[in-house]
Amino acid sequence: MSPWIRHHRFAFGAAFSHLRKSPGSFLFNVLVVAVALALPFAGITLLDNVRPMSEQLSVDPEVSLFVKPEASREDAQALEPQLRQILQGSGARIVFVPRERALGDLKERSGLSAALDTLGENPLPDSYIMKLEGFSNNADAARIDGIVEKMSALPQVDTVQVDSAWVKRLAALLGILRLALLLLAITLSVVVIAVVFNTIRLQVLTQREEIAVSKLLGATDNFIHRPFYYTGALLGLCAGAVALGAVALALNPLNAAIAEFARLYASEFQLAPLGALELAGLLAISAGLGLTGAMLSVQRHLARLS
Repeated sequence: MSPWIRHHRFAFGAAFSHLRKSPGSFLFNVLVVAVALALPFAGITLLDNVRPMSEQLSVDPEVSLFVKPEASREDAQALEPQLRQILQGSGARIVFVPRERALGDLKERSGLSAALDTLGENPLPDSYIMKLEGFSNNADAARIDGIVEKMSALPQVDTVQVDSAWVKRLAALLGILRLALLLLAITLSVVVIAVVFNTIRLQVLTQREEIAVSKLLGATDNFIHRPFYYTGALLGLCAGAVALGAVALALNPLNAAIAEFARLYASEFQLAPLGALELAGLLAISAGLGLTGAMLSVQRHLARLS
């Protein structure tokens, strides 16, 4: 066995030995850190479930173009070649809706035929309905803005409306949630580091006589520091595991409530736990936070004992 492995094995054993001497304090610190980690872990789980759903939304927006009321039928129909040029390559289906047909549809759907007849003249303009294709996700929906601007600049065009705005709102909302989750994770990471920092500080003060004797016997700083590093990493790792376990247990009652809501929209959406790779990554981050807090504490407080 190489000296490097032997030293780390000894440090790991020393860290476990200290934890066995004060299991209550260790478990309490694990619980405190786990509470801090549970919120960002739950947020990550939620975003991980919502992200693929938002990316797979079928956008296929429908654009409605309304011709100016004073425009003639010839002017309205003359817009079609220009619209096809703007929509070239998008696979759009263009349907011209004359004002007479629009009024007939309105009478049929609204049940206000008698009221509309009292107007005397048709208040609706000629229009075009364009069903766009090739927009498979919310990122592609941003291309629609350029198309709408070009259409709005055409002569005889009064208004252009597009129904994909909700998709872009969803994308913007997810972006805000990601930013909020990042800020929350950074804040709670500082809390985790502070808890581990204080825990290691108390451990250093408790073992200061043992550390002083070790230095007199020729122990190096690295040899003395390693057990504390392992203690911090173990604290973060255990807290991360507890936090992930709590989030996994919370999914069952959440899914029961979500199922009732999803049925209203003929959906079977359910929150799924994170995959093995994501779980390993979060456990590594937890251990890293614990190690960071231990390193900061050791470097600050052991320097005073030197």
